[in-house]
Amino acid sequence: MATEREIERVSVVGLGYIGLPTAAVIASRGVEVIGVDVIQAVVDTINKGEIHIVEPDLDIAVRSAVTDGKLTAYTEPQPADAFMIAVPTPFKEGHQPDLSYIEAAARNVAKVLKPGNTVILESTSPVGATEQMCQWLAEERPDLSFPHTDGEQSDIRIAHCPERVLPGQVLRELVDNDRVIGGMTDACAEAASAVYATFVQGELVRTDVRTAEMCKLVENSFRDVNIAFANELSVICARHGINVWELIELANRHPRVNILQPGTGVGGHCIAVDPWFIVSQDPKSSRLIRTAREVNEYKPEWCVKRIKDKLNGARQPVIACLGLAFKPNVDDFRESPALRVVESLAKESVAKILVVEPHANSLPAPLCDLANVELVDMDAALESADVTAVLVRHDALAHHLEGRRLEVGRFLDFVNIFQ
Repeated sequence: MATEREIERVSVVGLGYIGLPTAAVIASRGVEVIGVDVIQAVVDTINKGEIHIVEPDLDIAVRSAVTDGKLTAYTEPQPADAFMIAVPTPFKEGHQPDLSYIEAAARNVAKVLKPGNTVILESTSPVGATEQMCQWLAEERPDLSFPHTDGEQSDIRIAHCPERVLPGQVLRELVDNDRVIGGMTDACAEAASAVYATFVQGELVRTDVRTAEMCKLVENSFRDVNIAFANELSVICARHGINVWELIELANRHPRVNILQPGTGVGGHCIAVDPWFIVSQDPKSSRLIRTAREVNEYKPEWCVKRIKDKLNGARQPVIACLGLAFKPNVDDFRESPALRVVESLAKESVAKILVVEPHANSLPAPLCDLANVELVDMDAALESADVTAVLVRHDALAHHLEGRRLEVGRFLDFVNIFQ
């Protein structure tokens, strides 16, 4: 049976927004960490003690871990006591889950497995994905025994433990947040708990593997549904000439009402993706979850229409779009509704688009390939724009806008920038 003292070397597979901070935090606890990523440039950057993503204090943590010899990155798995797989889980056409990254990681990790190892899937996944990962591992290593849910003993322990951190606060939340650990057997859950006990101060709550998978999907679907209510309110209020921000503030004075704030839509890898995992597996029963997704996916289209209406037939118009990230104060553009707004405006060729994004030095794909989109500073954008649209509530944008004269008819604030 695994104990905390037996966890001497951990391998983190996938060194992105979750994997790299996780690797750095574990290494800071004195545990040797093997980081694995298929991108050579990522591996080289980390081995120099540098980072390829933006997250507060992550650069310090990685530099310290590498300098102390506790974190080393490779492009191929190395032997370890425990393996944490944190690779992307996007969806394919028709919002079907794409498990190809998990499969590739599992088959690669299988090469170096030995009896007593623990393999933990951290990637947010549809129900059943961890059992599928176990099957891929078993196919590669018929010489090892793998767990079954009937409690049979096995050489390898398999578990699922989804991350639940907030970009911008990842290092703190990796340590402080409770973790739900789902094992394929009780012994698997116990072994995985020993891994997380090396760095987590929050409570480690054990359950079965399918419940753990569904838990993460439910958490983000709950948030998506509540955001959809706020976004739908904003559309209704605009039609009736009502200030949605004031309305929500008044409604929230009710002791049992807590409406969220509307925005440009919903982005990021989690909330914009995870609900579809539930819908894809049970479309007939997940009607509310599907509708919420549709409401939030429509919101960028609605923003585009509002911006175009403000142009009033201007010849060679210029639109200033403030913000591209999927949420305030980060450089993450995954599934960003703001990026969708800009891309739609640009592809329709309705105007020249001037983008202000304080967290980017260049335009992300696909905007970098569009001739009528340019990344500029705030002064250049406001000086030339016929219409200005605030798409993300970055603190830096609010700071630069404060004190400026903004014409109401030419200024669209989709995120309540001044709160």
